[in-house]
Amino acid sequence: MTKPNEQPLEPLAPREAIAFYEQDREDEVSEATLQSHGYRLHNFVRWCDKNDVENLNEIGGRDIQRFKKWRSEQVNIVTLKSQMDTLRVFLRFCESIDGVRDGVADSVRSPSLERVNVRDKDIVRENKASAILAYHDKYHYASVEHTLFRFLWETGCRMGAAHSVDLDDLHLRAEYVELNHRPETGTTLKNGDGGERAVALSTRTCNIIRDYIDEHRYDVEDDYGRRPLFTSKQGRLTKNIIRTYIYRVTRPCIYNGGSCPHDREQDDCEAMRRMYASKCPSSSAPHSIRRGAITHYLNTDTPGEVVSDRMNVSKDVIDEHYDSRTEYEKMELRRSYLDNL
Repeated sequence: MTKPNEQPLEPLAPREAIAFYEQDREDEVSEATLQSHGYRLHNFVRWCDKNDVENLNEIGGRDIQRFKKWRSEQVNIVTLKSQMDTLRVFLRFCESIDGVRDGVADSVRSPSLERVNVRDKDIVRENKASAILAYHDKYHYASVEHTLFRFLWETGCRMGAAHSVDLDDLHLRAEYVELNHRPETGTTLKNGDGGERAVALSTRTCNIIRDYIDEHRYDVEDDYGRRPLFTSKQGRLTKNIIRTYIYRVTRPCIYNGGSCPHDREQDDCEAMRRMYASKCPSSSAPHSIRRGAITHYLNTDTPGEVVSDRMNVSKDVIDEHYDSRTEYEKMELRRSYLDNL
């Protein structure tokens, strides 16, 4: 019911509202920012469709809470915060054109990131990994960054393991790599000799590694006369440089056409500077690739003992520290079991 002195609402469909919103903001923000907003609001439209919401006049605080709960089961908390922040701005615009009741925008509550568990906050999920790989396949094929990210994602190994690999450890015809602990010559595995293992590689990954070696690898030795897989002009890539490369390639604006989920302009963003990629809130450290890879294998129904052996980590540790599947993902996996009974 319209309150006294309150402007009566005019019917407004979700898609029509987004069209109005984008038209209103196109002169205020960059095209990339507008695309980011459109992507986030698309999920709100999906929720409206699923719940038969055809007129935003009907939306209230409880509906916003239901949408938040629905999205929280599908995405991590960082993504959820950016989507709720954008929804608040969008609904405030809708209030200004008499499409949503006054006060609805203020009911949008974004999650706080201050006390977020690192496991929940920092993980490269399958969709992000696929986008990064697709971008590099097209624009930076077989570069050191492409090959390094591909290797970390497919093997799920720790950064130290990737740092330790030599050309002699590769068996590309047989499609596997040996991971060896060699502390006496400067490279180690976290679990020492117990971390040594052979890890299978896909044909695609072997081809990328082969092309990287032929076209982009610096043909150098390290200080011990070993021939590392990942090199710079000076020798084996240091762990700090590996970490820097991963921060760079995981910045969303690099692989998604320049769109920033934090509404930053690239010219003004400090994370675009060569050694400051870690300043991007959505960039990720190498270990987040390992978390994502383990979660991806679990989501594809890979037996726990296989994941444990491949990643050199116990099942208990996987359950406590690495399994970042949402309740929604676990539900879908259970559904696939039941469908096959």
